[in-house]
Amino acid sequence: MKDVSLRLDKGEILAIVGANGAGKSTLLRAIAGSHGAYDGHVMLNGAPLDHLKSHQRVRAGLALVPEGRRLFATMSVQENLALGAQVGRAGAWTPARVFEVFDNLVKRRHSRALNLSGGEQQATAIGRALVTNPDVILLDEVSLGLSPAVVDRVYSIMPALRETHTSVVIVEQDLGRAMAVADRVICMLEGRIVLEGRSADLTREDIIGAYFGLSGQQAQKEPVG
Repeated sequence: MKDVSLRLDKGEILAIVGANGAGKSTLLRAIAGSHGAYDGHVMLNGAPLDHLKSHQRVRAGLALVPEGRRLFATMSVQENLALGAQVGRAGAWTPARVFEVFDNLVKRRHSRALNLSGGEQQATAIGRALVTNPDVILLDEVSLGLSPAVVDRVYSIMPALRETHTSVVIVEQDLGRAMAVADRVICMLEGRIVLEGRSADLTREDIIGAYFGLSGQQAQKEPVG
């Protein structure tokens, strides 16, 4: 990545889009502290996080839902959520609240994560992050490999996140969904931010052009998401 700088307001939803290899997931991991950064700074609520390891950043209010979920496979849904809640930050998100929002997990609460469907695993991974009561939650490719119906369920948490003034950064391949849910959209190309703006002010062609590094006429011919 090179010269990447972004700001996130409280309660804002920011979508990061771009082709495979653009640097989106690397950026999220660098922010979360799970990927070393050679330069630059990460600030949360005015305080620097650069010196903190990833688990310390969680305690400071920053949670990552990584691509691939990375649950504790032999632990149950309930146990995965309880582990996240041990961070001990005060807030509205509890395991009980997660089960209310993701009611498909209620009957699976004692099932081991390895026996869950992809959608159930994703809901559990998001729930585990939510019960840390983060100020900022980073969602990396949350819809990857899931059916549209399951993705709808995953995205159903957005109103609840707005209610709790939780800021959200989403890495998303589905351009239409990203534009529908996000306040702002950033497009990355080869490790750089090449387009940034409010969703309402950007057209699909604007983003597709930045996505592929194309001219306006070329962008109209390229399908994305």
